[in-house]
Amino acid sequence: MTRPLTSQDFDQELLILFDAYVHGDLDRRGFLQKAQRFAKAGVTAAGLLASLSPNFAAGQQIRPDDPRLKIEWFSVPSPAGSGSIRGYLARPASAGTTRLPPVLVIHENRGLNPHIEDITRRLALDGFMAFAPDALTPVGGYPGDEDKARAAFATLDQAKTREDFLASAGWLHARADANGKLGAVGFCYGGGVVHWLSTRLPNLSAGVPFYGNSPAPEEAAKVKAPLLVHLAAVDERINAAWPAYEAALKAAGVKHTMHQYAGTQHGFNNDTTPRYDAAAAKQAWDRTIAFFKENLTPT
Repeated sequence: MTRPLTSQDFDQELLILFDAYVHGDLDRRGFLQKAQRFAKAGVTAAGLLASLSPNFAAGQQIRPDDPRLKIEWFSVPSPAGSGSIRGYLARPASAGTTRLPPVLVIHENRGLNPHIEDITRRLALDGFMAFAPDALTPVGGYPGDEDKARAAFATLDQAKTREDFLASAGWLHARADANGKLGAVGFCYGGGVVHWLSTRLPNLSAGVPFYGNSPAPEEAAKVKAPLLVHLAAVDERINAAWPAYEAALKAAGVKHTMHQYAGTQHGFNNDTTPRYDAAAAKQAWDRTIAFFKENLTPT
């Protein structure tokens, strides 16, 4: 059996190019042109792109029809946003009438793809009620193709999208089967949204941004929730802004912990791509679950 590819199988400059492509700073043609110099022994630039792109089937940990879970789709009204936002709700099937700790799950810049749905199911199996909104709802929802999703995402009105996430947080917190707390976790773009929500939601009980953009330092004084911040080691685009924001959090007395994972690339928690780092992802996930259990369980 061929072993799975890892970030160690790719030149670091190629990984940086791929990161630029993923985040819209480089289009497909531009990536393929620049990646051509890394093609070797019959492997084309297009082949390199395919190798770096997500394989959702390989990364799936929890089947969508897992009998241990109750899965539902909801449309949440968003009067100040895009009108409404559709989302994926996962709960333990055995919960019955138990009020559960709710966690908002915020995707990367491709909408609610199968990987984020899987993350949502993982949280449910750990005892949470997890809700993952799809920011692409106004343009038809996640289209089933990462390139199309990325292109659609670039057309969104981000001010309205942020209001959609605020509405989703309010809807989840107010559910009768929620326990009165509220957590949020996000990845890349979603990590930045978690940081932003922490400056807007005084009732946020815990925020966990994975390698997300930091707000401006002057926003730190608005944060009331404890934060658990996960950063990759090789991720200059995100890491450059963190020291100033961390200093502002400290000055404001915000409870926060940052973990940076040696040798990891941006996106190290995403087990559908070669940038995945299994050891770091497990450690970060274990820390995340422990943090949520500590802060989302009423005392």
